[in-house]
Parts: sequence; C-alpha cells; structure tokens
Amino acid sequence: MATFPRNEILSLTDEQPRHELGESYGPDLRLADLLTPELGELLLGYGTASGDHRLRAAIASSHGVQADQVVITVGGMHAIFLLAYLLADGGGQVVTTAPLFPLARNAYESVGADVRVIPVSFDGGYRLTAADVRAQLTPETKLVSLATPQNPSGVAVSPGTLREIVAAMEEVCPEAYLMVDETYRTAAYGDDPVVETAVHLGPKAVSVASLSKCHGAAGLRIGWIVSTDAALVDQVMLGKFNTVVSAPPVTEALAVRVFELEDQLLAVRRRQLADGLAATDVWVRENEDLVEWIRPDAGALCCVRLKPSAFDDAAVGRFYEVSADEGVRVANGTWFGDEPRTFRLGFGYLPAVELKAALEALTTALRRAR
Repeated sequence: MATFPRNEILSLTDEQPRHELGESYGPDLRLADLLTPELGELLLGYGTASGDHRLRAAIASSHGVQADQVVITVGGMHAIFLLAYLLADGGGQVVTTAPLFPLARNAYESVGADVRVIPVSFDGGYRLTAADVRAQLTPETKLVSLATPQNPSGVAVSPGTLREIVAAMEEVCPEAYLMVDETYRTAAYGDDPVVETAVHLGPKAVSVASLSKCHGAAGLRIGWIVSTDAALVDQVMLGKFNTVVSAPPVTEALAVRVFELEDQLLAVRRRQLADGLAATDVWVRENEDLVEWIRPDAGALCCVRLKPSAFDDAAVGRFYEVSADEGVRVANGTWFGDEPRTFRLGFGYLPAVELKAALEALTTALRRAR
C-alpha cells in the first residue's frame, strides 16, 4: 500500500513535557474566549464547500481580495496537500527549500512529485535568494513552494526577493504557481509592521495560512488558500469537496469570532512574542560559549545551534537525551532537514515565568551534555 513518510515531529502531539520549547506558536486560546449565546443556536449540518462566507470575507479583507478568491481548508496542511495534488501529482516538479516544515515536503513526496530542494543554512542566516530559486527552475516546474517567515527559522523572504522570483518564473516556467506559506506573517514583534501578503505578486501567486500559529487556535483546524486565479480557486474548492466535503461549521463560526477579536488578540500576542524574543536573546548571550542563534524576523520560533567548539557529535546526541531528562523538549533540526546540532526553539508558547524556567532547565541540559 502507499505510505506516508514518518517524521519524529509527530512527537509534538504526544504528552506535553514539563518545559515545552519545541512548539512553534503562541499560547492557546480557550473556547470560552470565543463563545457567544448565538453560537448555541448553530445548526450542526454540512458547511459549504468554499467555506463560511463571513469567514472568507474576513480573510479576503485582510488580503485585499474578494471573498470568492478565498477557500477555507481544514488547516493549512490541507491547503498545501490540495495544491500538491492539483499541481504536482504523478511526477510534477516542485521547487522548495530545506530546512522546511516536514509535513509540507511530505505532501509533495506523497503525491509522487519530483522535489528539487534549495538548501538554506545556519551559516547563511537561512536567507533565500532569487538566484538560488532560479538555479532550480526548469520549464517542467509546476510549483515553487516557499514559506515566509520560514519554519523552523522564523527568517523571512523579503518582498523584493519574492518579486525577483516571480520574474524568474515568468521567464523560465510561466505556467508554474508560486505558493507562499504565510502562516507567521501577522506574528510580528510588538509594534513591528506586518509585511504585505504575497498574493498580489501576480495571478500565479497563491497565499496559504491558518489560525494555528499567530492566533493560538490550532484546535479549530481552519486554514485557507487565497488566489486571484479563478480556475485554481475552483479546483481547490472541488478538491476540498472531494476530500472532506466541508470544514466543520462549528469551527468556522468560532473562526469568525477570532477575526472579530483579531486586533486585540494579536496586540496581546505580539507583545508576548516580543518579550519571548528578548528573553531568548538574553539567554543566548548568557550561554554564548555554548550556543549561537539566528535572530528571527517574525513568528514564535528561532533556530539555535550548539557550537562545534563546545559540542562534538557525541555531545550533541547527549544534549537531546539530557534535555529530555531535564523535562525540556526542543525540536531537533533533523526533523526539518537541518543538522542535528541545530534545534528549533519556540519562545512564544509559554508564559514569561514558565519560559524563564524552561530556559534555565535548558541551560542545565547544555552544561550537563557538554
């Protein structure tokens, strides 16, 4: 039978450890934060294939498009899988990066795509250039799949670089689509500006995102695809209907409430992200003899590396064992296609006091492993 790839990132769905530094999003919303009396009258029938119109209108407004250019999906991964199936099934060529959120690459490999990988590295600051992408494009390219900010690094691809990539695609593979995973786009720090969505880069540019990371509503399983290409939107809608029929009307209604409260929710979360980023910065400087990091552009995550001068390969292995012993979980770089001495550290999930305790436990793990 066909099989899906296994990745140890699955462990993040296991029981939570004492100190959770492996997660990549902010604190979870509670159901009580969203409930209203009107929701008690909601009929538990099927939803629409495109998604709740109010929800699509809210997403469209935040992207400067029309509601009929938005399709609601069951989480962001459903959106990515539908694009993989529609554009790259049976050997279609996909250009993407590594390290990368592993489920995205798994989606392409599961449909039999020809995946061409652009490596980005810690030493290069995880920066992607248009020249890197152009070097992998061919006339057979069907999809270029990027994330900004990236997971696991939190490093963004600049709007200028994205425009250069679109120009290269128009020259080399004009029928190909550019999918930009913008899951962390609104997870700015404090008063930092939010970058404009990539959907306006051209008719072949597609935005994918969800409520999971920035809004703390992963349990709603609400994602979306935004595209100005009517034919693609229609196929995505049909693909959704043929896989899940509709998203749950209950979670769509709760997602509408998230957007009604979005400004105040994100204001609080952006302050917490800024505080978490500052605490991580201090922690790295206090342990600069052992670790180094790439400061992220946005999001609740960053990449930290165990310094080769302090940790040989055996000590790197011990670090993960000792961390677990100390009750600390971080996300091993190998989950994302990175080197094992690099790990993703999530600084947005825990409240400030708990984050401080988790970082202290991580320091203990570093010293013991060394």
